[in-house]
Amino acid sequence: MHLPGRVEYTTPVRVLGLISGTSMDGVDVAAVELRLDGDTIACRSLGHDVVPYPTALREQLLAALPPAQCSPAQLCRLDTLVGQAFATAALVGVELAGGHADLVASLGQTLYHWVEPDGTARGTLQIGQPAWIAEATGLPVVSDLRARDVAAGGQGAPLVGVLDALWLADEPGTTVALNIGGIANITVVGGPHPRAYDTGPGNALLDLAAHQLTGTAQDTDGRIAATGTVRHDLLDLLLADEYYRRPAPKSTGKEHFNADYLAHVLDAVPTPVDGPDLLATLTELTARTVADACRAEGARKVVASGGGVGNPVLLAALRRRLDVPVLVSDELGLPADGKEAHLSALLGFLTWHGMTGNTPGCTGAGGPRMLGSITPGAGPLRLPDPATHQPKRLRVQPS
Repeated sequence: MHLPGRVEYTTPVRVLGLISGTSMDGVDVAAVELRLDGDTIACRSLGHDVVPYPTALREQLLAALPPAQCSPAQLCRLDTLVGQAFATAALVGVELAGGHADLVASLGQTLYHWVEPDGTARGTLQIGQPAWIAEATGLPVVSDLRARDVAAGGQGAPLVGVLDALWLADEPGTTVALNIGGIANITVVGGPHPRAYDTGPGNALLDLAAHQLTGTAQDTDGRIAATGTVRHDLLDLLLADEYYRRPAPKSTGKEHFNADYLAHVLDAVPTPVDGPDLLATLTELTARTVADACRAEGARKVVASGGGVGNPVLLAALRRRLDVPVLVSDELGLPADGKEAHLSALLGFLTWHGMTGNTPGCTGAGGPRMLGSITPGAGPLRLPDPATHQPKRLRVQPS
């Protein structure tokens, strides 16, 4: 039955998706054309890019992370500076969209994710004041997309479950979508209900160790790790972390896997660990914890995305530990280095059309919820009629 004032089909909407991940290296931006076609969302990518943070801003963000203290003055400045950086990225997105867009969706920059020792999420803070984005583009902005899920009893992460469940709905068997950012997370599609959770560190400890050793942001292409040997005494200590045995849904971040954490573990190793061996061991940690999670979920295929897939040493270690195909998401139509920005665009599109954006089986929320807050653009805020029902699949169209 078609309900008055509700729609089953929509006109195409050009959404700019923005996010900066836990690596804090810059703002990912994607321009995406989305349209609801019955129970399917048609998705056409118009382009994606990364706009690096200014060096000083990235250093300030990293310095504000736990266990450091961040004053109200620092938080205000960072919220403004990140908002301005996101506004710059949104203008790049307008160019990617051919000079015209309808909406911006921002997942912001996570600065703190409050999870109690028992695994209960109590709050989450994403900065990047959306007023700067609206002012620069004149477009309405959907932002603060995680908080409602947390208020509903969820983890607020990983939200990518909604994209993965729609995108991989027609794949046979159990497919695991893997994202390797600062934190690695998986979505399990093909069972009774989608499941998603953070498996543990992705690049977070690797990048931290690389910076401590070389002063650079990362171990590019895993070159240093490739010269080292896995220290199994260190690996055993790392794997003893209780997070890996906590039941899903669960989430984590740099509040836990940070410099103090790494220093504490290294202090417990009987003999010193040199740089190459440290990076080799941390690479193995990520591969091992991800592979263990994929096997536990009965994965028949793994589709990987995120910055970690650009590390051939990490990807090879993961493939060694899995006896199922490990694809890169580009092979199924979504760019590995732009997938999370596409997620942001999808979340904004869902909110804009009155549809829920969380997946309770993935986050642990008490039920489906519409996500985010909307900041008006240059003109009056005019939302379209809400959609009749939730979509069941997402079809990626050729660009």
